[in-house]
Amino acid sequence: MDITLLETQFQTWKGCPLSEKANPVFGEGHFSASVMFIGEAPGEQEDKLGRPFVGAAGKFLDELLSSINLKREDVYITNVVKYRPPANRDPTDLEKDQCMPWLKLQIALIKPHVIVPLGRHALGHFLSKVTISNAHGKAHRLTDSVTVFPICHPAAALHNGGLRQALYDDFKALGEFLKTVN
Repeated sequence: MDITLLETQFQTWKGCPLSEKANPVFGEGHFSASVMFIGEAPGEQEDKLGRPFVGAAGKFLDELLSSINLKREDVYITNVVKYRPPANRDPTDLEKDQCMPWLKLQIALIKPHVIVPLGRHALGHFLSKVTISNAHGKAHRLTDSVTVFPICHPAAALHNGGLRQALYDDFKALGEFLKTVN
């Protein structure tokens, strides 16, 4: 199976109640990317366009990627939850659990060497015993071939300007780390 076939199968999936009122947002990017960015759930613009990280947080993510000489086409970008929660509320644990098999399949097919959870909802799946405030900007070995490198969600900096520099610093650290694994 490849990622395109998986996405085709996903388009008809109705295993999450959010699918009744929101559009599916599967993921996009390089199908054999060594780096995968995982957010929490689509927002309003993502729901409208069916693409991850295309709203204000996505524009900031593009800027952050550019700061370490990466483009969206170089990486794979997705979310834990594949549908927009109403009014952009946080996804529930049930919604995350319902969508998790799809994320696991995406990871299995793309086989990234570095997984970058953006924010606490994405981080919880990979490192459940740490908080994003303690884990961000540091490499955490998950397996012999996969490292998790948590970073705060770009949307957090849009709401709290004080986090903006921390995100740039974390991306700089990610860029330095990537030089050691590529």
